Amino acid sequence: MNNTTAPLTTPSSNSGPQSLLRLPAIGLGCMGMSGFYGRADERESIATVRRAIELGVTLLDSADMYGSGHNQTLLGRAIAGRRAEVQVATKFGLRREGDWSSIDNRPEWIREACDASLRRLGVDHIDLYYMARRNPEVPIEESVGAMAELVAAGKVRHIGLSEVSADTLRAATAVHPIAALQSEWSLFSRGIESEILPTARELGVRIVASSPLGRGELSGTLTLGSEGDLRRFFPRFAPGHRDHNVEAVASARWIAVQAGCNPSQLALAWLLHQGGDVTPIPGAKRVRHLQENAVAVEVALTDDVLRALDAAFPPGVAEGDRYPAPGMATLAR
Repeated sequence: MNNTTAPLTTPSSNSGPQSLLRLPAIGLGCMGMSGFYGRADERESIATVRRAIELGVTLLDSADMYGSGHNQTLLGRAIAGRRAEVQVATKFGLRREGDWSSIDNRPEWIREACDASLRRLGVDHIDLYYMARRNPEVPIEESVGAMAELVAAGKVRHIGLSEVSADTLRAATAVHPIAALQSEWSLFSRGIESEILPTARELGVRIVASSPLGRGELSGTLTLGSEGDLRRFFPRFAPGHRDHNVEAVASARWIAVQAGCNPSQLALAWLLHQGGDVTPIPGAKRVRHLQENAVAVEVALTDDVLRALDAAFPPGVAEGDRYPAPGMATLAR
């Protein structure tokens, strides 16, 4: 298997706003380059982004709250001189200043946040601009209306939402086309499949699957230990819960052998098998991991492998919530 093969860009197979948005089969989540999962080396992070471009992994996902702007600045440095080759996706809405955090969807903040993101990224437009979470005190119509103004001004090409409910997605599309919905989706997190996914497809909204490797657990090689690794505070990684989840991952090892790949590639190939409107964005801050993930587009899953995966990872198989209670309260609003 060739670790340098590039994922092909896949246009949408459905009608609707997503048909105007061409995304690579696999994107790159950049969050880990700015903390969260332990320390990251800036040189290696920049090298990872540049290698991603070479491989055709050209959807680069960031947010203004990742490292309090650091991630966008880093990404801007990495894509300097290669802007036309990439699609920059970034998010607003989660504000963190010191120990204080909030969800801000007000139109005035959306405009301010966008301008600040453009400056940090060093670009004149954002290809895909997401609202990261929803504050129900602000009508979704007002938030999406402000995002639509950014499109009209040429500052944003496409708008998206992240981790919202089916009802919110439907209300948003009545105001302006929503090109993509970013939500956690993996063999461990299948909650969107019952209602949110069918609604998105009905509305022609592309799915960008975040944390497609279960924050690294589905690789089967994850080691927690760094004081800067926030996963230590997530219920899913707590003792007991994690023991159960690691057992589930172990059951996938032989399935990966049958498919001729490693467990990470298997998990990504499963998502790619869900449809041409799905783009997983596994995080990577090292070139080696990026290249391993990119190979997932070559993995063909037989019916036997798919049945085995469904048996090993039914909805709800993972123990422990994705986030501590305050974070869980912000999802699917």
